[in-house]
Amino acid sequence: MAQVPDFVSLNGPDNVGKTTHLVRLAERWDGFQPLGAVHEHDPEPWARVAAGGYARWWFETSTTVELTEMLLAGHAKRAAARETGHTGLLDRGLPMLLAVATATCLVKDGLTVGEASKTVTGIAGSRAAAPETSILLLR
Repeated sequence: MAQVPDFVSLNGPDNVGKTTHLVRLAERWDGFQPLGAVHEHDPEPWARVAAGGYARWWFETSTTVELTEMLLAGHAKRAAARETGHTGLLDRGLPMLLAVATATCLVKDGLTVGEASKTVTGIAGSRAAAPETSILLLR
């Protein structure tokens, strides 16, 4: 029998059904554990930045380091919430979180794709990442 992965992530734009599909998967097998989004596992910093206007913070006042580290911290806490023997179901996994940070860095810092990618992977490089199987869900 093939071993099930520790994590499966659904990745894609907002409102395409990622969370709905994860809930449906979890309803079918008790070995699946829905873990949700990164902000659910590290709510304090996300609530703090949302208080002054979330979009303004994300696109104007945050730094690439701050945004990337918040995404990574939430992802690490979310991964740590996985119960032993369960497959954690992630609403956006690490590859998508890094892609979002890279795209934001590219626009805000005026970098090339390669420069922005190198910047974000440099920030993320010191953190150990939990392996996951990622699925891109588009509509």
